[in-house]
Amino acid sequence: MEARARQVFCSCDRAGAGAAVVEAFAVPACAACGNGFHRPCTQRPGERLSGQDVRDQNVMACQAVANIVKSSLGPAGLDKMLIDDIGDVTITNDGATVLKMLDVEHPAAKILVGLSQLQDREVGDGTTSVVIVAGELLKRANDLVKSRMHPTLVISGFRGSCRFIKEKLAIEIDKLGRECLINCAKTSIASKMIGSESDFFAKLVTEAVLAVKTMSAEGVVRYPIKSINILKFHGESVKDSYLLDGYALNIGRSAQGMPTRVAPARIACLHFNLQRTKMQMGIQVSVTDPRALKKICQREADITKERIGKLLEAGANVVLTSKGIDDMSLKYFVEAGVIALRRVPKDDLRHVSKATAATMVSTFANMEGEETFDSSFLGYADEVVETSIAGCDVVLLKGTKNTNAVSLILRGANDFMLEEMERSLRDALHTVKSTLESNLVVAGGGAVEAALSMHLERLATSLESREQLAVAEFAESLMIIPKVLAVNAAKDATDLVSALRSCYHPTQVGADEQHLSSMGLDLSRGVVRNSFEAGVIEPAINKVKIMQFATEAAITILRIDDMIKLVGDRQEYEEE
Repeated sequence: MEARARQVFCSCDRAGAGAAVVEAFAVPACAACGNGFHRPCTQRPGERLSGQDVRDQNVMACQAVANIVKSSLGPAGLDKMLIDDIGDVTITNDGATVLKMLDVEHPAAKILVGLSQLQDREVGDGTTSVVIVAGELLKRANDLVKSRMHPTLVISGFRGSCRFIKEKLAIEIDKLGRECLINCAKTSIASKMIGSESDFFAKLVTEAVLAVKTMSAEGVVRYPIKSINILKFHGESVKDSYLLDGYALNIGRSAQGMPTRVAPARIACLHFNLQRTKMQMGIQVSVTDPRALKKICQREADITKERIGKLLEAGANVVLTSKGIDDMSLKYFVEAGVIALRRVPKDDLRHVSKATAATMVSTFANMEGEETFDSSFLGYADEVVETSIAGCDVVLLKGTKNTNAVSLILRGANDFMLEEMERSLRDALHTVKSTLESNLVVAGGGAVEAALSMHLERLATSLESREQLAVAEFAESLMIIPKVLAVNAAKDATDLVSALRSCYHPTQVGADEQHLSSMGLDLSRGVVRNSFEAGVIEPAINKVKIMQFATEAAITILRIDDMIKLVGDRQEYEEE
Protein backbone atom coordinates (compact mmCIF):
# COMPACT_ATOMS: atom_id res chain seq x y z
CA MET A 1 0.00 0.00 0.00
CA GLU A 2 1.40 3.41 -0.91
CA ALA A 3 2.24 5.64 2.04
CA ARG A 4 0.44 8.97 2.17
CA ALA A 5 2.15 12.13 3.48
CA ARG A 6 0.32 14.68 5.57
CA GLN A 7 1.01 17.51 8.02
CA VAL A 8 0.73 16.88 11.75
CA PHE A 9 1.69 18.86 14.85
CA CYS A 10 4.14 17.80 17.55
CA SER A 11 4.18 19.14 21.12
CA CYS A 12 7.96 19.77 20.97
CA ASP A 13 9.25 23.34 20.76
CA ARG A 14 12.65 22.78 19.19
CA ALA A 15 11.45 24.13 15.90
CA GLY A 16 8.97 26.50 17.52
CA ALA A 17 5.82 25.66 19.49
CA GLY A 18 3.35 23.80 17.34
CA ALA A 19 5.82 23.40 14.44
CA ALA A 20 4.30 21.69 11.44
CA VAL A 21 6.18 18.60 10.24
CA VAL A 22 5.51 16.09 7.46
CA GLU A 23 4.96 12.52 8.55
CA ALA A 24 4.97 9.58 6.24
CA PHE A 25 3.33 6.42 7.53
CA ALA A 26 6.51 4.53 6.73
CA VAL A 27 8.62 6.75 9.08
CA PRO A 28 6.39 7.82 11.97
CA ALA A 29 8.64 10.40 13.62
CA CYS A 30 8.75 14.16 14.23
CA ALA A 31 11.11 15.89 11.83
CA ALA A 32 12.02 18.53 14.44
CA CYS A 33 12.86 16.45 17.51
CA GLY A 34 12.92 12.85 16.29
CA ASN A 35 10.25 11.69 18.73
CA GLY A 36 8.44 8.67 17.41
CA PHE A 37 4.69 8.33 17.37
CA HIS A 38 2.24 5.91 15.78
CA ARG A 39 -0.52 8.44 15.06
CA PRO A 40 -0.73 12.17 14.52
CA CYS A 41 0.06 14.18 17.68
CA THR A 42 -3.19 15.50 19.20
CA GLN A 43 -1.75 18.06 21.62
CA ARG A 44 -2.61 21.67 20.96
CA PRO A 45 0.16 24.07 19.97
CA GLY A 46 0.85 26.89 22.38
CA GLU A 47 3.37 29.01 24.25
CA ARG A 48 5.17 28.47 27.54
CA LEU A 49 6.97 30.96 29.76
CA SER A 50 8.81 29.83 32.87
CA GLY A 51 10.77 31.22 35.78
CA GLN A 52 11.99 34.78 35.63
CA ASP A 53 10.53 35.40 32.18
CA VAL A 54 6.95 34.95 33.35
CA ARG A 55 7.57 37.06 36.48
CA ASP A 56 9.02 39.89 34.40
CA GLN A 57 6.04 39.78 32.05
CA ASN A 58 3.49 39.75 34.90
CA VAL A 59 5.18 42.61 36.75
CA MET A 60 5.44 44.66 33.57
CA ALA A 61 1.71 44.20 32.86
CA CYS A 62 0.74 45.12 36.44
CA GLN A 63 3.03 48.16 36.39
CA ALA A 64 1.35 49.30 33.17
CA VAL A 65 -2.08 49.11 34.84
CA ALA A 66 -0.86 50.92 37.96
CA ASN A 67 0.75 53.69 35.88
CA ILE A 68 -2.59 54.38 34.17
CA VAL A 69 -4.30 55.39 37.43
CA LYS A 70 -1.24 56.77 39.23
CA SER A 71 -1.73 60.34 37.99
CA SER A 72 -5.31 60.45 39.31
CA LEU A 73 -4.41 59.91 43.00
CA GLY A 74 -4.99 62.62 45.55
CA PRO A 75 -6.66 66.04 45.65
CA ALA A 76 -4.46 67.26 42.79
CA GLY A 77 -5.00 64.16 40.64
CA LEU A 78 -6.01 64.47 37.01
CA ASP A 79 -9.05 63.02 35.23
CA LYS A 80 -9.20 60.36 32.52
CA MET A 81 -11.37 60.54 29.40
CA LEU A 82 -12.60 57.10 28.32
CA ILE A 83 -14.36 56.53 24.99
CA ASP A 84 -16.03 53.17 24.43
CA ASP A 85 -16.65 51.35 21.15
CA ILE A 86 -19.92 53.17 20.44
CA GLY A 87 -18.50 56.61 21.17
CA ASP A 88 -19.88 57.20 24.69
CA VAL A 89 -17.54 59.39 26.73
CA THR A 90 -16.80 59.01 30.45
CA ILE A 91 -14.68 61.53 32.35
CA THR A 92 -13.55 60.35 35.78
CA ASN A 93 -10.60 59.90 38.12
CA ASP A 94 -12.12 56.98 40.03
CA GLY A 95 -9.71 54.06 39.78
CA ALA A 96 -12.38 51.34 39.77
CA THR A 97 -14.35 53.05 36.98
CA VAL A 98 -11.26 53.58 34.82
CA LEU A 99 -10.04 49.99 35.11
CA LYS A 100 -13.53 48.51 34.67
CA MET A 101 -13.89 50.26 31.31
CA LEU A 102 -10.45 49.22 30.05
CA ASP A 103 -10.21 46.12 27.88
CA VAL A 104 -7.41 44.39 29.80
CA GLU A 105 -6.28 41.09 28.25
CA HIS A 106 -3.23 40.08 30.29
CA PRO A 107 -4.27 37.58 33.00
CA ALA A 108 -2.03 39.07 35.70
CA ALA A 109 -3.23 42.61 34.96
CA LYS A 110 -6.82 41.36 35.25
CA ILE A 111 -6.07 40.49 38.88
CA LEU A 112 -5.40 44.18 39.60
CA VAL A 113 -8.61 45.15 37.81
CA GLY A 114 -10.53 42.70 40.01
CA LEU A 115 -8.63 44.08 43.01
CA SER A 116 -9.97 47.60 42.42
CA GLN A 117 -13.52 46.23 42.01
CA LEU A 118 -13.17 44.31 45.30
CA GLN A 119 -12.00 47.44 47.13
CA ASP A 120 -14.93 49.36 45.62
CA ARG A 121 -17.44 46.77 46.87
CA GLU A 122 -15.92 46.31 50.33
CA VAL A 123 -15.10 49.92 51.25
CA GLY A 124 -16.12 52.17 48.36
CA ASP A 125 -12.97 54.33 48.40
CA GLY A 126 -9.24 53.72 47.98
CA THR A 127 -9.57 51.94 44.62
CA THR A 128 -6.64 53.85 43.12
CA SER A 129 -4.37 53.45 46.15
CA VAL A 130 -4.78 49.68 46.33
CA VAL A 131 -3.70 49.22 42.70
CA ILE A 132 -0.67 51.51 43.11
CA VAL A 133 0.49 49.74 46.29
CA ALA A 134 0.04 46.30 44.70
CA GLY A 135 2.05 47.36 41.64
CA GLU A 136 4.89 48.69 43.80
CA LEU A 137 4.96 45.55 45.95
CA LEU A 138 5.27 43.41 42.82
CA LYS A 139 8.06 45.54 41.41
CA ARG A 140 10.15 45.32 44.58
CA ALA A 141 9.40 41.63 45.08
CA ASN A 142 10.60 40.91 41.55
CA ASP A 143 13.85 42.76 42.28
CA LEU A 144 14.40 40.54 45.34
CA VAL A 145 13.81 37.38 43.29
CA LYS A 146 16.29 38.62 40.68
CA SER A 147 18.87 38.97 43.45
CA ARG A 148 18.61 35.20 44.11
CA MET A 149 16.07 35.35 46.93
CA HIS A 150 13.51 32.55 46.77
CA PRO A 151 9.90 33.70 46.11
CA THR A 152 8.68 31.72 49.12
CA LEU A 153 10.84 33.84 51.45
CA VAL A 154 9.55 37.03 49.83
CA ILE A 155 5.95 35.86 50.25
CA SER A 156 6.58 34.96 53.89
CA GLY A 157 8.06 38.39 54.55
CA PHE A 158 5.13 40.15 52.90
CA ARG A 159 2.59 38.14 54.89
CA GLY A 160 4.40 38.95 58.12
CA SER A 161 4.53 42.65 57.26
CA CYS A 162 0.81 42.79 56.64
CA ARG A 163 0.14 41.62 60.21
CA PHE A 164 1.96 44.54 61.79
CA ILE A 165 -0.57 47.28 61.14
CA LYS A 166 -0.38 49.36 64.29
CA GLU A 167 -3.77 49.72 65.93
CA LYS A 168 -2.60 52.68 68.02
CA LEU A 169 -2.68 54.85 64.88
CA ALA A 170 -6.52 54.72 64.91
CA ILE A 171 -8.74 57.01 67.00
CA GLU A 172 -12.37 56.40 67.97
CA ILE A 173 -14.80 58.86 66.40
CA ASP A 174 -16.62 59.25 69.73
CA LYS A 175 -13.69 61.40 70.81
CA LEU A 176 -13.99 63.64 67.74
CA GLY A 177 -17.75 64.16 67.37
CA ARG A 178 -19.93 64.65 64.30
CA GLU A 179 -17.36 66.96 62.74
CA CYS A 180 -15.26 63.84 62.23
CA LEU A 181 -17.83 62.40 59.81
CA ILE A 182 -17.91 65.61 57.77
CA ASN A 183 -14.10 65.64 57.61
CA CYS A 184 -14.04 62.01 56.40
CA ALA A 185 -16.49 62.89 53.64
CA LYS A 186 -14.46 65.99 52.73
CA THR A 187 -11.29 63.92 52.44
CA SER A 188 -13.04 61.54 50.05
CA ILE A 189 -14.62 64.30 47.94
CA ALA A 190 -11.48 66.48 47.85
CA SER A 191 -9.88 64.33 45.14
CA LYS A 192 -12.98 64.44 42.89
CA MET A 193 -14.29 66.84 40.29
CA ILE A 194 -16.48 68.52 42.93
CA GLY A 195 -13.56 68.94 45.35
CA SER A 196 -13.95 72.74 45.32
CA GLU A 197 -17.42 72.29 46.90
CA SER A 198 -16.34 69.63 49.38
CA ASP A 199 -17.73 71.51 52.41
CA PHE A 200 -21.23 71.66 50.92
CA PHE A 201 -21.38 68.06 49.71
CA ALA A 202 -19.74 66.62 52.84
CA LYS A 203 -22.57 67.97 55.00
CA LEU A 204 -25.14 66.71 52.49
CA VAL A 205 -23.66 63.20 52.49
CA THR A 206 -23.36 63.06 56.29
CA GLU A 207 -27.00 64.08 56.75
CA ALA A 208 -28.10 61.46 54.22
CA VAL A 209 -26.23 58.59 55.92
CA LEU A 210 -27.42 59.56 59.41
CA ALA A 211 -31.01 59.79 58.12
CA VAL A 212 -31.09 56.08 57.13
CA LYS A 213 -29.81 54.80 60.47
CA THR A 214 -31.52 51.57 61.46
CA MET A 215 -31.16 48.93 64.17
CA SER A 216 -31.40 45.20 63.61
CA ALA A 217 -33.22 42.75 65.86
CA GLU A 218 -29.88 41.90 67.50
CA GLY A 219 -29.37 45.56 68.43
CA VAL A 220 -26.67 46.19 65.80
CA VAL A 221 -26.77 49.66 64.24
CA ARG A 222 -26.58 49.68 60.44
CA TYR A 223 -26.58 52.38 57.79
CA PRO A 224 -28.08 50.88 54.59
CA ILE A 225 -26.92 53.37 51.97
CA LYS A 226 -28.99 51.55 49.35
CA SER A 227 -31.92 53.36 50.94
CA ILE A 228 -30.38 56.58 49.57
CA ASN A 229 -31.50 57.15 46.00
CA ILE A 230 -29.55 59.54 43.77
CA LEU A 231 -31.40 61.38 41.01
CA LYS A 232 -29.69 63.60 38.43
CA PHE A 233 -31.27 66.60 36.67
CA HIS A 234 -29.79 69.09 34.21
CA GLY A 235 -29.75 72.78 35.04
CA GLU A 236 -28.71 75.20 37.78
CA SER A 237 -25.41 74.91 39.64
CA VAL A 238 -23.97 72.04 41.67
CA LYS A 239 -24.68 73.94 44.91
CA ASP A 240 -28.40 73.78 44.12
CA SER A 241 -28.32 70.06 44.90
CA TYR A 242 -30.29 69.12 48.00
CA LEU A 243 -31.47 66.27 50.21
CA LEU A 244 -35.10 65.14 49.93
CA ASP A 245 -36.93 63.22 52.64
CA GLY A 246 -38.32 60.03 51.09
CA TYR A 247 -37.37 57.58 48.34
CA ALA A 248 -37.81 59.33 44.98
CA LEU A 249 -38.65 57.44 41.79
CA ASN A 250 -37.78 59.25 38.58
CA ILE A 251 -41.11 58.32 37.01
CA GLY A 252 -44.59 59.85 36.96
CA ARG A 253 -48.12 58.50 37.31
CA SER A 254 -49.22 56.29 34.44
CA ALA A 255 -52.45 58.25 33.91
CA GLN A 256 -53.44 61.85 34.58
CA GLY A 257 -56.72 60.87 36.22
CA MET A 258 -54.93 59.23 39.14
CA PRO A 259 -54.60 61.08 42.45
CA THR A 260 -51.33 62.94 43.11
CA ARG A 261 -51.25 62.01 46.79
CA VAL A 262 -52.18 58.90 48.77
CA ALA A 263 -51.89 58.66 52.56
CA PRO A 264 -51.43 56.23 54.19
CA ALA A 265 -50.06 54.16 51.34
CA ARG A 266 -50.37 50.39 50.93
CA ILE A 267 -47.94 49.43 48.20
CA ALA A 268 -47.97 46.40 45.88
CA CYS A 269 -44.69 45.57 44.07
CA LEU A 270 -45.29 43.45 40.97
CA HIS A 271 -42.90 41.87 38.48
CA PHE A 272 -45.30 41.00 35.65
CA ASN A 273 -47.54 42.66 33.06
CA LEU A 274 -50.93 44.12 33.88
CA GLN A 275 -52.03 44.01 30.28
CA ARG A 276 -54.69 42.18 28.38
CA THR A 277 -53.89 38.46 28.61
CA LYS A 278 -52.81 36.84 25.39
CA MET A 279 -52.31 33.18 24.57
CA GLN A 280 -48.78 31.88 24.56
CA MET A 281 -46.83 31.52 21.34
CA GLY A 282 -47.45 28.22 19.57
CA ILE A 283 -51.00 27.74 20.89
CA GLN A 284 -53.66 27.41 18.20
CA VAL A 285 -57.41 27.47 18.78
CA SER A 286 -59.83 26.49 16.00
CA VAL A 287 -63.11 28.41 16.29
CA THR A 288 -66.08 27.84 13.98
CA ASP A 289 -68.64 29.98 15.81
CA PRO A 290 -68.05 33.79 15.76
CA ARG A 291 -69.84 34.09 19.11
CA ALA A 292 -67.26 31.74 20.68
CA LEU A 293 -64.47 33.98 19.37
CA LYS A 294 -66.11 36.94 21.05
CA LYS A 295 -66.26 35.03 24.33
CA ILE A 296 -62.55 34.22 24.08
CA CYS A 297 -61.69 37.89 23.60
CA GLN A 298 -63.93 38.86 26.49
CA ARG A 299 -62.34 36.25 28.74
CA GLU A 300 -58.87 37.59 27.92
CA ALA A 301 -59.98 41.01 29.13
CA ASP A 302 -61.73 39.60 32.21
CA ILE A 303 -58.58 37.79 33.41
CA THR A 304 -56.69 41.08 33.78
CA LYS A 305 -59.75 42.73 35.36
CA GLU A 306 -59.93 39.94 37.95
CA ARG A 307 -56.23 40.33 38.78
CA ILE A 308 -56.68 44.05 39.33
CA GLY A 309 -59.73 43.30 41.46
CA LYS A 310 -57.65 41.03 43.68
CA LEU A 311 -55.13 43.86 44.18
CA LEU A 312 -57.87 46.29 45.14
CA GLU A 313 -59.58 43.79 47.46
CA ALA A 314 -56.27 43.31 49.32
CA GLY A 315 -56.27 47.05 50.02
CA ALA A 316 -53.55 48.24 47.63
CA ASN A 317 -53.76 51.94 46.75
CA VAL A 318 -50.29 52.22 45.15
CA VAL A 319 -49.21 49.69 42.49
CA LEU A 320 -45.66 49.49 41.14
CA THR A 321 -44.73 47.10 38.36
CA SER A 322 -41.52 46.58 36.41
CA LYS A 323 -43.58 45.65 33.31
CA GLY A 324 -46.33 47.38 31.37
CA ILE A 325 -49.91 48.46 32.14
CA ASP A 326 -52.27 48.90 29.19
CA ASP A 327 -54.99 51.53 28.85
CA MET A 328 -57.78 49.16 29.80
CA SER A 329 -56.09 48.34 33.12
CA LEU A 330 -55.32 52.00 33.79
CA LYS A 331 -59.05 52.74 33.57
CA TYR A 332 -59.75 50.42 36.52
CA PHE A 333 -56.99 52.03 38.60
CA VAL A 334 -58.25 55.54 37.84
CA GLU A 335 -61.79 54.59 38.84
CA ALA A 336 -60.50 53.11 42.12
CA GLY A 337 -58.35 56.18 42.93
CA VAL A 338 -55.10 54.19 42.88
CA ILE A 339 -51.64 55.48 41.89
CA ALA A 340 -50.11 53.04 39.40
CA LEU A 341 -46.53 53.24 38.07
CA ARG A 342 -45.31 51.14 35.13
CA ARG A 343 -41.81 50.35 33.81
CA VAL A 344 -40.26 50.93 37.25
CA PRO A 345 -36.55 49.97 37.13
CA LYS A 346 -36.02 46.62 38.81
CA ASP A 347 -33.35 47.96 41.20
CA ASP A 348 -35.70 50.72 42.36
CA LEU A 349 -38.52 48.21 42.79
CA ARG A 350 -36.25 46.01 44.90
CA HIS A 351 -35.22 48.94 47.12
CA VAL A 352 -38.84 50.09 47.55
CA SER A 353 -39.99 46.58 48.52
CA LYS A 354 -37.21 46.34 51.10
CA ALA A 355 -37.86 49.80 52.57
CA THR A 356 -41.65 49.35 52.76
CA ALA A 357 -41.62 45.66 53.82
CA ALA A 358 -43.46 44.69 50.63
CA THR A 359 -43.06 41.35 48.86
CA MET A 360 -42.12 41.36 45.19
CA VAL A 361 -44.74 39.24 43.44
CA SER A 362 -43.94 37.64 40.10
CA THR A 363 -47.17 35.65 39.75
CA PHE A 364 -50.61 35.43 41.34
CA ALA A 365 -50.64 31.61 41.12
CA ASN A 366 -50.59 29.67 44.40
CA MET A 367 -49.76 26.04 45.15
CA GLU A 368 -53.29 24.93 44.20
CA GLY A 369 -53.06 26.57 40.78
CA GLU A 370 -55.47 29.38 41.69
CA GLU A 371 -54.74 33.10 41.48
CA THR A 372 -54.69 34.96 44.81
CA PHE A 373 -53.09 38.08 46.29
CA ASP A 374 -52.77 38.29 50.04
CA SER A 375 -52.71 41.59 51.93
CA SER A 376 -49.49 40.45 53.67
CA PHE A 377 -47.68 41.07 50.39
CA LEU A 378 -48.31 44.83 50.69
CA GLY A 379 -45.76 47.34 51.90
CA TYR A 380 -46.53 50.44 53.94
CA ALA A 381 -45.56 54.11 53.82
CA ASP A 382 -46.98 57.23 55.45
CA GLU A 383 -47.42 59.03 52.16
CA VAL A 384 -46.90 58.65 48.41
CA VAL A 385 -46.99 61.90 46.50
CA GLU A 386 -46.11 63.06 42.99
CA THR A 387 -44.05 66.23 42.74
CA SER A 388 -42.11 68.04 40.04
CA ILE A 389 -38.33 68.52 40.01
CA ALA A 390 -36.66 70.44 37.18
CA GLY A 391 -39.78 70.01 35.07
CA CYS A 392 -39.84 66.20 35.52
CA ASP A 393 -42.51 64.24 37.39
CA VAL A 394 -41.14 62.38 40.41
CA VAL A 395 -43.03 60.06 42.78
CA LEU A 396 -41.89 60.31 46.39
CA LEU A 397 -42.40 57.65 49.08
CA LYS A 398 -42.24 59.11 52.61
CA GLY A 399 -42.22 57.37 55.98
CA THR A 400 -41.42 53.87 54.77
CA LYS A 401 -42.04 51.06 57.26
CA ASN A 402 -38.77 49.11 57.45
CA THR A 403 -36.05 51.70 56.93
CA ASN A 404 -35.96 55.44 56.50
CA ALA A 405 -35.31 56.48 52.92
CA VAL A 406 -33.93 59.73 51.50
CA SER A 407 -32.98 60.98 48.06
CA LEU A 408 -30.11 63.14 46.87
CA ILE A 409 -31.18 65.47 44.07
CA LEU A 410 -28.14 66.46 42.02
CA ARG A 411 -28.06 69.44 39.67
CA GLY A 412 -25.35 70.09 37.12
CA ALA A 413 -24.50 71.48 33.71
CA ASN A 414 -24.15 68.27 31.66
CA ASP A 415 -24.20 64.47 31.79
CA PHE A 416 -20.42 64.16 32.31
CA MET A 417 -20.53 66.29 35.45
CA LEU A 418 -23.67 64.64 36.84
CA GLU A 419 -22.30 61.12 36.37
CA GLU A 420 -19.00 62.01 38.03
CA MET A 421 -20.89 63.72 40.87
CA GLU A 422 -22.87 60.53 41.43
CA ARG A 423 -19.70 58.39 41.52
CA SER A 424 -18.04 60.85 43.90
CA LEU A 425 -20.98 60.97 46.29
CA ARG A 426 -21.34 57.18 46.31
CA ASP A 427 -17.69 56.93 47.38
CA ALA A 428 -18.33 59.53 50.09
CA LEU A 429 -21.45 57.68 51.28
CA HIS A 430 -19.44 54.46 51.63
CA THR A 431 -16.73 56.36 53.49
CA VAL A 432 -19.13 57.83 56.06
CA LYS A 433 -20.87 54.45 56.45
CA SER A 434 -17.53 52.69 57.06
CA THR A 435 -16.55 55.35 59.58
CA LEU A 436 -19.77 55.00 61.55
CA GLU A 437 -19.79 51.19 61.56
CA SER A 438 -16.07 50.70 62.32
CA ASN A 439 -15.94 53.69 64.73
CA LEU A 440 -12.22 54.20 63.96
CA VAL A 441 -10.43 56.81 61.87
CA VAL A 442 -6.80 57.42 60.91
CA ALA A 443 -4.89 60.43 59.62
CA GLY A 444 -4.73 60.98 55.86
CA GLY A 445 -2.25 62.72 53.59
CA GLY A 446 0.21 59.79 53.62
CA ALA A 447 0.45 59.75 57.41
CA VAL A 448 -0.53 56.09 57.89
CA GLU A 449 1.76 54.86 55.11
CA ALA A 450 4.74 56.79 56.50
CA ALA A 451 4.12 55.58 60.06
CA LEU A 452 3.81 51.95 58.98
CA SER A 453 6.88 52.24 56.77
CA MET A 454 9.05 53.52 59.61
CA HIS A 455 7.67 50.88 61.98
CA LEU A 456 8.38 48.04 59.53
CA GLU A 457 11.89 49.32 58.80
CA ARG A 458 12.64 49.19 62.50
CA LEU A 459 11.05 45.76 62.74
CA ALA A 460 13.11 44.44 59.81
CA THR A 461 16.38 45.14 61.65
CA SER A 462 15.25 42.87 64.49
CA LEU A 463 14.75 39.85 62.20
CA GLU A 464 17.64 37.41 61.87
CA SER A 465 16.50 35.60 58.70
CA ARG A 466 16.58 36.76 55.10
CA GLU A 467 12.93 37.74 55.49
CA GLN A 468 14.15 41.07 56.81
CA LEU A 469 14.92 42.03 53.20
CA ALA A 470 11.29 41.39 52.19
CA VAL A 471 9.97 43.33 55.20
CA ALA A 472 12.26 46.25 54.39
CA GLU A 473 11.08 46.29 50.76
CA PHE A 474 7.46 46.13 51.94
CA ALA A 475 8.13 49.16 54.13
CA GLU A 476 9.68 51.05 51.22
CA SER A 477 6.73 50.15 48.97
CA LEU A 478 4.28 51.92 51.28
CA MET A 479 6.06 55.24 50.69
CA ILE A 480 4.82 55.17 47.08
CA ILE A 481 1.57 56.80 48.26
CA PRO A 482 3.09 60.02 49.69
CA LYS A 483 5.51 60.13 46.74
CA VAL A 484 2.72 60.00 44.17
CA LEU A 485 0.64 62.51 46.15
CA ALA A 486 3.53 64.97 46.06
CA VAL A 487 4.29 64.41 42.37
CA ASN A 488 0.65 64.89 41.35
CA ALA A 489 0.55 68.15 43.32
CA ALA A 490 3.63 69.41 41.39
CA LYS A 491 5.76 69.45 44.57
CA ASP A 492 9.28 68.17 45.18
CA ALA A 493 8.56 64.58 46.23
CA THR A 494 12.09 63.97 47.52
CA ASP A 495 12.05 66.91 49.94
CA LEU A 496 8.49 66.32 51.14
CA VAL A 497 8.93 62.58 51.74
CA SER A 498 12.24 63.18 53.52
CA ALA A 499 10.59 65.75 55.81
CA LEU A 500 7.74 63.33 56.47
CA ARG A 501 10.11 60.49 57.36
CA SER A 502 12.05 62.74 59.71
CA CYS A 503 8.82 63.48 61.63
CA TYR A 504 8.21 59.80 62.26
CA HIS A 505 11.69 58.85 63.38
CA PRO A 506 11.20 60.17 66.97
CA THR A 507 7.93 58.24 67.29
CA GLN A 508 9.83 54.96 66.91
CA VAL A 509 12.28 55.66 69.75
CA GLY A 510 10.39 57.77 72.30
CA ALA A 511 6.91 57.48 73.82
CA ASP A 512 6.76 61.24 74.44
CA GLU A 513 6.64 61.97 70.71
CA GLN A 514 3.39 60.14 69.92
CA HIS A 515 1.69 63.40 68.93
CA LEU A 516 3.82 63.29 65.78
CA SER A 517 2.18 60.05 64.57
CA SER A 518 -0.51 62.04 62.71
CA MET A 519 1.84 64.08 60.52
CA GLY A 520 0.86 64.10 56.84
CA LEU A 521 1.39 66.16 53.69
CA ASP A 522 -0.17 69.55 53.04
CA LEU A 523 -0.20 69.47 49.25
CA SER A 524 -1.47 73.03 48.79
CA ARG A 525 1.50 74.61 50.61
CA GLY A 526 4.04 71.84 50.16
CA VAL A 527 4.76 71.32 53.86
CA VAL A 528 4.21 68.67 56.55
CA ARG A 529 1.35 69.22 59.00
CA ASN A 530 -0.80 67.40 61.56
CA SER A 531 -3.52 65.77 59.48
CA PHE A 532 -5.91 65.26 62.39
CA GLU A 533 -5.83 68.95 63.29
CA ALA A 534 -6.32 69.88 59.62
CA GLY A 535 -9.35 67.56 59.33
CA VAL A 536 -7.74 65.20 56.79
CA ILE A 537 -8.92 61.84 58.12
CA GLU A 538 -10.11 58.52 56.67
CA PRO A 539 -11.86 55.44 58.08
CA ALA A 540 -9.34 52.96 59.47
CA ILE A 541 -11.02 50.06 57.64
CA ASN A 542 -10.10 51.74 54.35
CA LYS A 543 -6.36 51.53 55.06
CA VAL A 544 -6.62 48.04 56.51
CA LYS A 545 -8.34 46.71 53.39
CA ILE A 546 -5.85 48.46 51.08
CA MET A 547 -2.91 46.76 52.82
CA GLN A 548 -4.59 43.36 52.95
CA PHE A 549 -5.93 43.31 49.40
CA ALA A 550 -2.75 44.71 47.84
CA THR A 551 -0.58 42.19 49.69
CA GLU A 552 -2.76 39.22 48.74
CA ALA A 553 -2.86 40.30 45.08
CA ALA A 554 0.93 40.73 44.97
CA ILE A 555 1.47 37.31 46.57
CA THR A 556 -0.98 35.67 44.14
CA ILE A 557 0.92 37.02 41.13
CA LEU A 558 4.35 36.37 42.69
CA ARG A 559 3.54 32.67 43.18
CA ILE A 560 3.22 32.18 39.43
CA ASP A 561 6.40 30.68 37.91
CA ASP A 562 4.99 29.04 34.78
CA MET A 563 2.47 30.19 32.19
CA ILE A 564 1.24 27.86 29.47
CA LYS A 565 -0.97 29.40 26.82
CA LEU A 566 -2.90 27.03 24.57
CA VAL A 567 -4.15 28.18 21.18
CA GLY A 568 -6.39 26.64 18.55
CA ASP A 569 -8.99 23.91 18.79
CA ARG A 570 -7.99 20.37 19.71
CA GLN A 571 -10.52 18.80 17.37
CA GLU A 572 -9.06 20.25 14.19
CA TYR A 573 -5.76 18.44 14.89
CA GLU A 574 -7.50 15.12 15.56
CA GLU A 575 -9.17 15.08 12.15
CA GLU A 576 -7.68 12.74 9.60
